[in-house]
Amino acid sequence: MIVKEEEMANLLESNGAVEKEINGVFEADEDTYDGVKVQINELMDSNHFVTMLRASISQWRKQGKRGVWIKLPIEHANLVNAAVKQGFWYHHAEPTYLMLVYWIPEIPHIIPANASHRIGIGALVMNDNGEVLVVQERNGAFKGTEVWKMPTGVVDEVNNDISNPLSYWFLINCNKIFTKSNSFKQQGEDICDAAVREVQEETGIKAEFLELLAFRQSHKSFFGKSDLFFVCMLKPLSYKIQKQDSEIKGAQWMHMEEYAAQPFVKKHEMFNKIAEICLAKKKNKYNGFSKELMTSAFSAKKSYLYFNQ
Repeated sequence: MIVKEEEMANLLESNGAVEKEINGVFEADEDTYDGVKVQINELMDSNHFVTMLRASISQWRKQGKRGVWIKLPIEHANLVNAAVKQGFWYHHAEPTYLMLVYWIPEIPHIIPANASHRIGIGALVMNDNGEVLVVQERNGAFKGTEVWKMPTGVVDEVNNDISNPLSYWFLINCNKIFTKSNSFKQQGEDICDAAVREVQEETGIKAEFLELLAFRQSHKSFFGKSDLFFVCMLKPLSYKIQKQDSEIKGAQWMHMEEYAAQPFVKKHEMFNKIAEICLAKKKNKYNGFSKELMTSAFSAKKSYLYFNQ
């Protein structure tokens, strides 16, 4: 949806919104690479935006700055064309914002490319009887194959905040109504948490992460991006299956040996190797990687390190 300037003016009047500025330039945060980051928080018309943008770039050039990053939330879509005409280009987009970049020096830019990988998980959930939790999918590559497979999914990485009333207004008018309980996830989901979540979503089984068993990397996968897939071992905390009817055709507990003996698994090298690893783990002849929260040298924020103990 394109918002007309007169509609934007009405929104500006009703909200009393003026972008925070200092001496006619945008307030910006400096990054560690002599660049600046601008967050557009308030509505403005494109003419005022261009005036401030030109003044800001002039000042940043005098200060020796290099890269300029402008984050435009979806409610500021009216400013995209104006920014592009000033020399900005798209870096990446998420459901609720667009990131634009600009390079000030008259030399080839060194702005890094957008994130290059998608991260997926597969969950080996094994009970005390040596049975594994398996599903048959209604959609996707396994549709109609009758293959029993472990629950799989993608790690959620986007923080989509619709607490801003203007963001919500734009989403409604774009016919994209999301709720925080389904399409909107919290930023920075860990691999171990994603495995637990996917198992519960697909089968209703609550589980606890134990180990990371293996992972593989592939290229030119989802929209040309590379793909990382992690096989995780989980311990079930409940046993009654309540499958996700919209995505899952069937779900059951199956002996590990029966799962590994499926013709599809035997036929495909990687599936067969993962099954062999799972069988070895069942016999306590394979050790995976457990997790531990710790800080790094550059941040007090804790993250998981996966390692063999």
